[in-house]
Amino acid sequence: MKQTAAALRVASESLALSQREFFVPVDTRRLTGVSGAVKRTIDILGAAALLVLTSPLLLTIALLVKRSSPGPVIFVQERLGRNGRPFRFFKFRSMRHDADDEIHRQFAAMFINGDDDGCRASNGGKDLYKLERDPRITPIGNWLRRTSLDELPQLWNILKGDMSLVGPRPPISYEIENYQPWHLERLKVTPGLTGLWQVMGRSKVSFDEMVHLDLHYINHWSLWLDIQILLRTLPVVMRGSGGM
Repeated sequence: MKQTAAALRVASESLALSQREFFVPVDTRRLTGVSGAVKRTIDILGAAALLVLTSPLLLTIALLVKRSSPGPVIFVQERLGRNGRPFRFFKFRSMRHDADDEIHRQFAAMFINGDDDGCRASNGGKDLYKLERDPRITPIGNWLRRTSLDELPQLWNILKGDMSLVGPRPPISYEIENYQPWHLERLKVTPGLTGLWQVMGRSKVSFDEMVHLDLHYINHWSLWLDIQILLRTLPVVMRGSGGM
């Protein structure tokens, strides 16, 4: 655990470094070859086991979503995976069906461009980097997002190879319109269900800080780091400290 604390401390210190004008491209070699194959094997076994173990919960959530509001149980969205490859991303639906995404587009632009005042105004003065006051969200959707249970269908994305258990979160295609060149470095690896950002800050972390954490994860990746992140994810989710 001392190594964990040291690694996370280094990541936190790296947040103070500005990469707006200069950055060193990430080194993805740690995630290839035998290590990459082992990581993929763990993803398949882990996702399959979790799908079996959580199947009663998945069924219960599906029934709750279906009864809560009209529309499909599963929300399907285009996200960008490794090297910007688009894929179909699955979540339990937490919003009203056919809700306009303009409110999120505007907030995402403010978040990515570092407009702290705009983010704060959108959240009633709260210092949060997620859209908390979203009128599109259903009552059951609020609970699903707070507990991150809406993310469980992404276990299927992991089995398909679109995602990993651990890695940077996959962006929506319109979000990268606001990216700076160095932000795109986070797209060089397979995205994950959870990651360093989720266990170190979530909705309290700015976008630039989140990218720093993603790049630190890529450059310092190890199976042990993945295990530590997975072990730290559950307590964070149980506290409900921001959506994933």
